Amino acid sequence: MKKLIIIRHAKSSWDDPFLDDHQRPLAERGLRDCPRMGQRLKRRGVMPDLIISSDAERAKSTALIISEQLQLPKNQIQFTRELYHASSSEIMNVIKKVNNDYDTLMIFGHNPGLNDLIWDLGKEIENLPTSGQFGFMFEVDSWDRVGKCSAKMWFYDFPKNQE
Repeated sequence: MKKLIIIRHAKSSWDDPFLDDHQRPLAERGLRDCPRMGQRLKRRGVMPDLIISSDAERAKSTALIISEQLQLPKNQIQFTRELYHASSSEIMNVIKKVNNDYDTLMIFGHNPGLNDLIWDLGKEIENLPTSGQFGFMFEVDSWDRVGKCSAKMWFYDFPKNQE
């Protein structure tokens, strides 16, 4: 079985409207929500074998804060430009290349690609909010076999969700 947790970066700051989008940091709300969402993952028993994140500053920061909450070693995190504003199919290409030794994968990125990926895997949501988390389970033994036919919803959580 393969498990995929899709996480949208935490709320980003727009204090500097001239800052390059790729360098945009987290806002105060993002810095507040991110550790809380990491703790929710921990209480749920989610422990990724691997994290792959967009290399945009807001996504990197989100991945690092969540991994800290889960006490995951930093060597289990990979940053890639491939996930920066990637489409659903581009994200799926990254997922399908993951080594099959990893059973639980966490992906950090951006909308609309993440939202579209959730739809493409068979679950319709209006919007994956910032710091939102969507988990899937797949009854397959290989990442290149994950898809809509094998996808089962595991969980959906976001900061304003009342636990």
